[in-house]
Amino acid sequence: MENILQYIDWQDLTALLFFIACWAGYSYYTRHERNEAGSLLAVTNRYRMEWMQEMLKRDNRSVDAIMVGNLQRSITFFANTTIFLLLGLLTMLGYHEEAAPIIASIPFAKASTAFMWEMKILLLMVLFIYAFFKYTWSMRQYNYAGIFIVACPPYDNKLEEHERIAAKGTYLIGNAARHFNNGLRAYYFALALLAWFIHPYLFMTATAWVVFVTHRREYHSGTLKNLAR
Repeated sequence: MENILQYIDWQDLTALLFFIACWAGYSYYTRHERNEAGSLLAVTNRYRMEWMQEMLKRDNRSVDAIMVGNLQRSITFFANTTIFLLLGLLTMLGYHEEAAPIIASIPFAKASTAFMWEMKILLLMVLFIYAFFKYTWSMRQYNYAGIFIVACPPYDNKLEEHERIAAKGTYLIGNAARHFNNGLRAYYFALALLAWFIHPYLFMTATAWVVFVTHRREYHSGTLKNLAR
């Protein structure tokens, strides 16, 4: 550990710890039951519950299968894009000497060693690998949701039983949406991490800005207020 720390100055170390604290802290904040109840995900889960209740009353559920397929396609796009980003970052590991003059031409940019260059690239790769796993798990859960919809029994006025079935479908699709949100959040923080290539302080500013924007969209956006009415 001491051998690694000797290659990192206090500015970079502070920025890295601030980034980790913001990401971990915000993830913990969103998982807290009290905070989760007022989120955009919680509000849309109510619509998912209504969707499942209406789905059970339909004899022909092709529209529900089409809807699940549409949701799945958007996630597939992000999962495929993540693979290309990882391949590009893997190539960038050995391009420190070529990139250093370009970064040095930016005003107030801080020069970084080859070790720090590789560390920044590797951290970006960790974020996108995390996002890839979230996207693919979300995609699989939408697959399961499609199977669930086809397997649901026809509506026969057994209210209590159908409420339980609708709740199961809501949880399944809501959990898929949660993992998709986590993947998107990793993308947002990866964009903030790009500022680290210029300066640690800019990296910290970008990280704080991402937390602010993400929180506003999930808890105070106009979309949330409109859906919650």
